[in-house]
Amino acid sequence: MGRLKVVVILGPTATGKSNCGILLAHKLNGEIISGDSMLVYKNMDIATAKPTSAELEEVEHHLVNILEPNENFNVVDFKARAAILINEINARGKVPIIVGGTGLYIKALLEDYDFAQTQASSNLRTDLENYAIKEGNKALHKKLEGLDKEAAIRLHYNDRRRVIRAIEVAMEGEEVSQAHAKETPYDAYVFGLHMPRELLYPRINKRVDNMVESGLFEETGHLLKMGVGEDAQAMKSIGYRQVLEYFHGEYDKDTCVDKIKQATRNFAKRQFTWYKKMPYIHWIEVGEPPMPEIYVAEMIRVLEQKRKLR
Repeated sequence: MGRLKVVVILGPTATGKSNCGILLAHKLNGEIISGDSMLVYKNMDIATAKPTSAELEEVEHHLVNILEPNENFNVVDFKARAAILINEINARGKVPIIVGGTGLYIKALLEDYDFAQTQASSNLRTDLENYAIKEGNKALHKKLEGLDKEAAIRLHYNDRRRVIRAIEVAMEGEEVSQAHAKETPYDAYVFGLHMPRELLYPRINKRVDNMVESGLFEETGHLLKMGVGEDAQAMKSIGYRQVLEYFHGEYDKDTCVDKIKQATRNFAKRQFTWYKKMPYIHWIEVGEPPMPEIYVAEMIRVLEQKRKLR
């Protein structure tokens, strides 16, 4: 039996991945698997730029709205669930199309990272806590600076919990990168949507403005009223985190919106850093406004040329 087929559309935030995924699914008789770490959460729609209800119904979507906001979700969970879905979708005679921007998730899946080799990292948090108690928060923050300078700039040294989490994320990515299989288990083709920064950054800024107009602050307040804890993993994500800081009076609303824009632009930079570790990506240049019909036509052409549709 041949390897299971899968097509991937990835790229930094705000490049139009969702629209391309839906259109490609129509062309290929496909089903979409979300490769975004935040779309799994229910009631978190605005800051996550989740597809609308109509879009979710238009094409079968998986790994969207499957968890409560207080639950945790990580790369190990994604890899296990996505592998099952790819098998099931192929068995139905359809094409699984992974759409998302979380580079670690997609890389771990396609390169079949063996997380059993990295179980020792489960004690990392305890080790970091003990290190901070013994050496101090500044010393812990120095460790983060050596792993992720942008995160170190963003986080105060006394915010120990977030500093530890940032170190975990950075070290997790380094460790699992050494634990992948020699050959991918999938007959996969990966498309990346690339937009020049001079076009992408204004688009990101506009998207954040639209999120605010759509009720980002109200949605965050509603989540708190639902009982979602401020320390929940999902509430630490871009958008919700800054709004919570605004609620605590750390800065005014305009400053909050500016911080969301800056954090999102920085996130796009980090996404590109992950994609550089994936040399098999077929890049497609995206303009402003994006034209998904043209990009999907290019994807079909490449897939037919590579005989990935047979």
